[in-house]
Amino acid sequence: MIDTHTHLYLEQFRDDIDDVISRAKAVGVEKFYLPSISSKYNKSMHDLEKKFPDDIFCMIGLHPCSVDDNFDLELDFVKKKIKEHNYKAIGEIGIDLFHEKKYFDQQVIAFEQQIKLAIENDLPIVIHSRDSFDEIFEVLEKFKCEKLRGIFHCFTGNIDQARRIIDLNFHLGIGGVLTFKNGKISEFLNEIPINKIVLETDSPYLAPSPYRGTRNESSYLKIIADKLAEIYNLKIDEISKITQQNSIKVFGD
Repeated sequence: MIDTHTHLYLEQFRDDIDDVISRAKAVGVEKFYLPSISSKYNKSMHDLEKKFPDDIFCMIGLHPCSVDDNFDLELDFVKKKIKEHNYKAIGEIGIDLFHEKKYFDQQVIAFEQQIKLAIENDLPIVIHSRDSFDEIFEVLEKFKCEKLRGIFHCFTGNIDQARRIIDLNFHLGIGGVLTFKNGKISEFLNEIPINKIVLETDSPYLAPSPYRGTRNESSYLKIIADKLAEIYNLKIDEISKITQQNSIKVFGD
């Protein structure tokens, strides 16, 4: 299995990262993709990549919740770093109107500039969307082209939004929300082609049931895969193989 979205470089894992990686590998997680938040975390992200060079792969980008008056400087940092390292994606980027509406205009500008950067460098994008599907779709339609592709991270939308995402050449990132009683996406997910699904944890956030409310970690990816197997009526080995192939299609590894 591949965890396509995990923040293992954050402070929550500082004291036991070796054990966290070992537990994940023990249940079959082979690769970990680390989304960027801002320049603040770039060094810790790369330090972890150096420690586990065969297992960990980095993205670069400015998270919408990190967009503020200094977002231009952050975008300059992204543009500089992308020339220095073999990043696997631009992410996580997007629009968040749940946590912050003050910088909406700046979020849109940052999102658009990073999409352009992804297209120029032929990289996928990993999208953060919170209370902003319509706004996200409006931006993506402006840049729609063959090179525009990637993952809608932590998908929690409805069936119509899922189908539109697929039409835009994106995959759905499915994580712990799938296991929540009020998650809703489990009610229709089997209507979505399994070849458009990738697994993620978003560690340390959004731990699946029965660990909801505690620190999430990549070993819990097995719980999400088990739930997917139940929904699609497939064996867990099939889910692991298919979602792994889907991840490789996105990231190229």
